Amino acid sequence: MELLLLILSSVFIALIGALYLLGVFRKRQPGEPPLDKGLIPWLGHVLEFRKNTSKFLERMREKHGDVFTVQLAGFYFTFLQEPLSFGAFVKESREKLDFNSFAAHLVQRVFGYKTIEGDHHILQLSSNKHLKGEGLDVMTQAMMINLQNLLLHSIGSVADTRGWKEDGLFMYSYNIVFRAGYLALFGNVSHKSEGSEQKAKEKDRAESEALFYEFRKYDQLFPNLAYGVLPPREKWEADRLQSYFWDAVSTQKMKDKENVSRWVWDIQISKEELGMKESMVNKYMFVLLWASQGNTGPSSFWLLLFLMKHPEAMAAVRQEVDKVLRETGQEVRPGGPLINLTREMLTNAPVLDSAVEETLRLTAAPLLIRAVLQDMTLKMADGRKFFIRKGDRMAIFPYNAVHLDPEIHPDPHLFKYDRFLNPDGSKKTTFYKAGKKVKYYNMPWGAGVSMCPGRFFATNELKQFVFLMLVYFEFELLNPDEKIPEIDTRRWGFGSMQPVRDVQFRYRLRY
Repeated sequence: MELLLLILSSVFIALIGALYLLGVFRKRQPGEPPLDKGLIPWLGHVLEFRKNTSKFLERMREKHGDVFTVQLAGFYFTFLQEPLSFGAFVKESREKLDFNSFAAHLVQRVFGYKTIEGDHHILQLSSNKHLKGEGLDVMTQAMMINLQNLLLHSIGSVADTRGWKEDGLFMYSYNIVFRAGYLALFGNVSHKSEGSEQKAKEKDRAESEALFYEFRKYDQLFPNLAYGVLPPREKWEADRLQSYFWDAVSTQKMKDKENVSRWVWDIQISKEELGMKESMVNKYMFVLLWASQGNTGPSSFWLLLFLMKHPEAMAAVRQEVDKVLRETGQEVRPGGPLINLTREMLTNAPVLDSAVEETLRLTAAPLLIRAVLQDMTLKMADGRKFFIRKGDRMAIFPYNAVHLDPEIHPDPHLFKYDRFLNPDGSKKTTFYKAGKKVKYYNMPWGAGVSMCPGRFFATNELKQFVFLMLVYFEFELLNPDEKIPEIDTRRWGFGSMQPVRDVQFRYRLRY
């Protein structure tokens, strides 16, 4: 009898423990945000959240207000969706809100890389040195050379170069921008090894083309891989692709390349000096490839598409591009020299700047997440206070809270190429909500410690691509009356959104 009681009590204790872990007993305490655990123990709302993050968070905000806590796959997330209070999230000390622990878990799952202490510092230091200021001048030059190699070759197979060539705009844009960015960062095939510059360029084109199509396969698996819900066959494919990229961007492969960026070299050397194994450095190189090139291609698609769907925007940007080109004394003519597109020229294009920022407002949707390391009080701009528990997570989703807020951005679903321009043509940075200035009025790059360190280079990539497209080509949609494709809802939270379908267009040399 005693043995039976012992067994029953053990089962009872285990059951209580399991129920506790499932979150069955959690109750909202005084001072905490509204709590919504969902109907399924432990899973909570994760299925609805994954299906359409934006729609789910909007439903929760309508139900609970602009601060609420929900259960997602065993974790409790407190979402802050009031933009005037974002500073309380972004500027909170790392002792209370930590980005690194969540990021470390994600990059190990998705890229196989195990983070080390100082990772973020190394990345930030190298990015500030080589992806800003004078370093950005060098990167802009490298990007320009590779873009022109790929863009002008893309038309070369047409017998009559004045004839039209058709393609899908998404795949065309993603292909060109990804490959040019990859070559600018990870280097070119050596002229000496191939015997001539022409053969080296041909090999660059062939190798980067193969790399892009493998990257595209991985990119399509990425959302489910990040959530850890890949079925066995797709998990096997993801493992294969990881191995492929660990080799493709390995330190050994780069030793045979020319023009490898100082950004990549410095990060690699820093890792090696800390005693990191070469195999793990190779995995981090894959992290860099995805972080630098996973979003710029899709963003370039949206930018070109919005310009083609809005003739007044296209005319304004084209006029500015032609003006900038004339002011440098350059022109495109048959048999003439290629354009030398410098960083300085790009800084003198405020209309294009505004069009880029407006594109990102409409199509970039990062999810900013922090781990709560100690009990804390969230202080809102309007004086409210909420108690946040240690062990939970906090998050903001700027797309709903800021980008589409009609008070901050009137007619938020419309593309207005000059939304970020003042009447005098200068950059507009003053936006208001409830009569108060909004500091975080557009957040495609995140904010605070998780803000993208390569955002200046990425912005330049978009601007260079569109600038050169306008300079060298005429292009138009095959079905101009066709609606803009909807966003693929599976990718909410992972940066630049992608369309559910491609859009057909045609292009030819301008001269």
